[in-house]
Amino acid sequence: MRFTINDKPVEAEFDPRTSLLDLLRDHLGLTGSKKGCNQGACGACTVLVDGERINSCLALAVQYQGRAITTVEGLGQTGSLHPLQQAFVEHDGFQCGYCTPGQLCSAIGMAGEAARGVPSVVTADLGDETVTLSHDELRERMSGNLCRCGAYNGIIDAITETFAADGSQKGDAGARKAA
Repeated sequence: MRFTINDKPVEAEFDPRTSLLDLLRDHLGLTGSKKGCNQGACGACTVLVDGERINSCLALAVQYQGRAITTVEGLGQTGSLHPLQQAFVEHDGFQCGYCTPGQLCSAIGMAGEAARGVPSVVTADLGDETVTLSHDELRERMSGNLCRCGAYNGIIDAITETFAADGSQKGDAGARKAA
């Protein structure tokens, strides 16, 4: 089966019952995404598929043939961190770090959703084409990613610093969307 993982073509042979998470970790050696609950409840396994966040522990790898998959290993570039990764460092957005890969991928996917105007439970105006990433919006949208250490304030501060209300990244002058 063929995939594009972190902008690289990948061909793999595996049991069709293999989850995307197990393909990434056990077959391809991409161990950044974590197996926390293996039930889709903690978000530690979050990856991006075509820019949208998914829980890779709940997804069969065969479902994502031919799609663009981005793991935490694919966020930064050689020698430099993604702006959100750098903000996590600056704002103490992690303690043990176990949830961090899922938090990062989820936040990037979430910013893309907000930029496209996808509402959440707390979105004030469902008719808006863009969503302002307020404190309440961020907490609601990131609620599927658990941090057992309780680093939520640093996580929210890092996301707030990195993404503008329109989903653009800091340092990009709005030229590139978040996901």
